[in-house]
Amino acid sequence: MTDITDSSSLILTHRIAEESDIEAIRQLMQASIAENMKAFLSASEIEAAKETMGVDKTLIEDGTYFLIETICEGKSVLVGCGGWGKRKTLYGGDHTVGRDDSLSDPDADAARIRAMYTHPDWTRRGIGTFLLNLGEDAARQAGFKTIELGSTVPGEPLYLTRGYVEVERRVEWAANGSESTIIKMVKPLV
Repeated sequence: MTDITDSSSLILTHRIAEESDIEAIRQLMQASIAENMKAFLSASEIEAAKETMGVDKTLIEDGTYFLIETICEGKSVLVGCGGWGKRKTLYGGDHTVGRDDSLSDPDADAARIRAMYTHPDWTRRGIGTFLLNLGEDAARQAGFKTIELGSTVPGEPLYLTRGYVEVERRVEWAANGSESTIIKMVKPLV
């Protein structure tokens, strides 16, 4: 059996997500939300966060959503997913209210880091940083000068470490009456 706690030999690969990957992405997201947020949020706050989290098929259609994989016990394993957006929607899945899927202008608007998740068995191994590098590099190549994101409370430490700066903190109330905090953060790409 492979020891997944030993990251010294961990080799991560990436590829662009396809429509056929949606169910695997959904499963990874659900596991990530259920486990990785426990240290930061109560059970009711995790349920509240689900109202704005999930698969965004537009990212997959745009070819801006990455899957991070590794080999474990001879099989390819999905360990993370996330990407960048060239549309004005800051966060959320297909079901999220208030989406704006119009294209952003690289000369006037920021690109977006979107929908980053790491499988709970694979946290603290550089997957989030790998995803950020992929998204930032792709947005830079597309001509964007700035990138922003809508962070959850659990994601904030990673983004701060990576040079993102908070510009707004908004609390929304979910259907279950719990708070859902979205932290808008920004970073120059130049």
